[in-house]
Amino acid sequence: MKNIYRKLFTLVCGLQLTACSFSQDVHFSQFFEAPLYRNPALAGIVHGDYRIQTLFRSQWNSITNAYKTTSLNAEYKLPVKGDDYLTLAMQVFYDKAGTTNLTTTQLLPAINYHKSLSDIKSTYLSIGFMGGYVQRRIDRSKITTNTTYNNGSDGEDGLIPQYGYWDGSAGLSFNTQLGDNPDNNLVLGAALHHFIKPKNSFYDNAAVSVNPKWVFSGDVKFGLNESAYLTVHNDYVQQGSYSEKLSGIVYSQKIGPYTDDPDFTVGAGGFMRWGDALIPVFQLHYRPFQLSMSYDVNVSKLSTTSYGRGGYEMSLTYVGFLDRENSAANAVLCPRF
Repeated sequence: MKNIYRKLFTLVCGLQLTACSFSQDVHFSQFFEAPLYRNPALAGIVHGDYRIQTLFRSQWNSITNAYKTTSLNAEYKLPVKGDDYLTLAMQVFYDKAGTTNLTTTQLLPAINYHKSLSDIKSTYLSIGFMGGYVQRRIDRSKITTNTTYNNGSDGEDGLIPQYGYWDGSAGLSFNTQLGDNPDNNLVLGAALHHFIKPKNSFYDNAAVSVNPKWVFSGDVKFGLNESAYLTVHNDYVQQGSYSEKLSGIVYSQKIGPYTDDPDFTVGAGGFMRWGDALIPVFQLHYRPFQLSMSYDVNVSKLSTTSYGRGGYEMSLTYVGFLDRENSAANAVLCPRF
């Protein structure tokens, strides 16, 4: 009997999650490690001339086929005039979900212009745009209905195995140095994704579209002393009737004799996806690399069936400098978040 209930739950949960994947975007617990997916105007807000990040998430391993999501973004900063600069970027996204292998692939180039607002300290207003092509597909051979047993078909006339659409996002961000310490920074952002409302259906039904998504962000980094600092990340997401609030804090400790150029930086903290999960986070920074790991401890109504197991994430970041006269390594007004 327990096996029957478990199979029924898996079926219902799989249907619900698949339905959600049609109406709302996949989320990351380490949202701060996928800046373009968060807001194209966050591209290039980093102490470096270029940045490459990859983020992998695996979810719901305990109750159904794992949902596996991979994000890859690359950013390259170019000086324009004065202290202004331009960031060229690319966001690549791949997601595979559920028993029907619902797969989403995105290839989204982005551009972000950073306007300096101060001659004294790092203060910028940025406007970013991102757009490209999205493809979605399913494996029809894994669909089972009553007619599968009667005549061998899945009984879904007009269902196509894949489709694609063009998509776009736009955003604004403001970042500034706090006080006299260039390592203390505040970043605020707002972005609108899917503003063209592209068609989102495996049937010929233009009325089914991707809901526009608003993302409001607020991050702050401040030093506690010469060798330790705190970083706070917050996001609020609204897409259709769905909303999500994530917030958390990471404590980082520099290790080594030179605090300006430490051998290692170790970080640990916790985040909360309100009403859904507690998320411990561990970070290891060995320049130019940073490794972050997290795990979702499910606290929602599904926790009794998932046994508290949600999903784990791992991210890897590489930040580099170019050997040029106006490199961010020498720039006084470069954002140091």
